[in-house]
Amino acid sequence: MEAPAAGPGGAERYFTRWYKPDVKGRPCEDFCVLQHSNRICVITLAEAHPLLQSGKTIKSINYQISANCSRLQNKVSGKSKRGAQFLTELAPLCRISSSDGEEYTIYSCIRGRLIEVNENILSNPTLLQEKPSTEGYIAVVLPKFEESKSVTQGLLTQKEYEEVLLKRRNSSS
Repeated sequence: MEAPAAGPGGAERYFTRWYKPDVKGRPCEDFCVLQHSNRICVITLAEAHPLLQSGKTIKSINYQISANCSRLQNKVSGKSKRGAQFLTELAPLCRISSSDGEEYTIYSCIRGRLIEVNENILSNPTLLQEKPSTEGYIAVVLPKFEESKSVTQGLLTQKEYEEVLLKRRNSSS
């Protein structure tokens, strides 16, 4: 699958943005789920994620989740996406280390089948920071058909997320 088209309106035209702030209670570790009208979801970092703040340099990205589970081993075939790893909302997709020694776990945020991970960010991690909602996406997840409407329950709309960001700014000043 090609990344959503860059440029004004590319991602906005076909994708609805949903946000999951403070995942697992970790402040500002926010993720964005771009939901396409065909129910495919693209998992990205939200604007406020610490990795997207100035001064952060990504040192490494690792799709090896545990000794027995690598998201790179995900092999999908056919229309029914046979062989795809099934993810829960809190399934880790990858771990990203920054040069300051911090490590961030990136979570799926939605239930569904893992269709692909973005291997381009392994060789070019700056894509994650420069184009987080297009070429720097993390993974593509396909929710079950019957769950495609309910999969975004518990996620925030763009407007609700902007209110969270505003509250954060006000409480920190």
